[in-house]
Amino acid sequence: MALAGLENKELNLIIFGGKGGVGKTSCAIATALALSHNYKTLLISTDPAHSVSDCLEQQIGFKVTEINGTTNLSAIEVVADEALLVFINEHKKELKKLLDTSTNLDDDDVDEMLTLSIPGIDEVMSFKTIIDFIEKGEYDKYVVDTAPTGHALRLISSPKLLDEWIKVAARMRWKYRYMLTSFSGSYQQDDVDAFLFSLKKTVKRIENILRDNTKSEFIPVCIPEAMAINETGRLLADLAKSGIIAQQIIVNNVMSSDGCSFCKSRMAGQLPYLQQIHETFSTFNTVEIPVFPEEIKGLKALNKLKSFLFEKENSEPEKPKTILL
Repeated sequence: MALAGLENKELNLIIFGGKGGVGKTSCAIATALALSHNYKTLLISTDPAHSVSDCLEQQIGFKVTEINGTTNLSAIEVVADEALLVFINEHKKELKKLLDTSTNLDDDDVDEMLTLSIPGIDEVMSFKTIIDFIEKGEYDKYVVDTAPTGHALRLISSPKLLDEWIKVAARMRWKYRYMLTSFSGSYQQDDVDAFLFSLKKTVKRIENILRDNTKSEFIPVCIPEAMAINETGRLLADLAKSGIIAQQIIVNNVMSSDGCSFCKSRMAGQLPYLQQIHETFSTFNTVEIPVFPEEIKGLKALNKLKSFLFEKENSEPEKPKTILL
């Protein structure tokens, strides 16, 4: 089998997730490479470790960078602290006014508050960065490489965290609005109200995109090992609670050669886990990727991986053809 449906024009956002060390980054990059043949594509890394640069053998960083050797592919590695700084600088006026009118903090305290990091803000800022790119509409496809499972789930749930922050801010503004109305008899909405309303709309747009499987898709990456299978099952269950239903799964590092004693032993050891994957995820389009004899690094190796992900004639692991270790 091969990955299906990702070429649909309506589908904008493709998110890869799973346990650490299963090959999410290489699968995300290979997918972005495939899509870039027909679509202008942006690869976004939200993993603080940022292995996209290493995998592509090209320095990326927190700036949109064209990928060498490609024509339609760019990438960016989101740095949450820098994204938060950009957000604060863009909305410093509104944030200061919110704190000025809703707290007893003086100017120095307000300025200090705006320099502090906020617990849980990493995922919020990462996802807001993704949505900002989508709303600019400069690309056709957005492929996201996430950190291991826990981070991916926090990323998916970040709209709820942002929504809670907006609700708290709105309650703070309500007290200010009540006092003004009590003294002056009326209240005129200002730029802070407009800012909070804009953030609220952003939250709704994020939720709508995530829950619409015609616009976004979450693809878990797994390997034929007990811990990875169990973690993938929990990930999919948690996603379902948020209204996100995955449709296909990548099973990476499948031994497809019995050309040596080690290969035979590895194949035999993986067999029950592969059976478990097919039974547990029986409704999924399952794409099996064989073990590569070399490190998946650089465009040559990534294009080879791409062929297994997208070309049906190559995507079935072949028995005993020579992928010897």
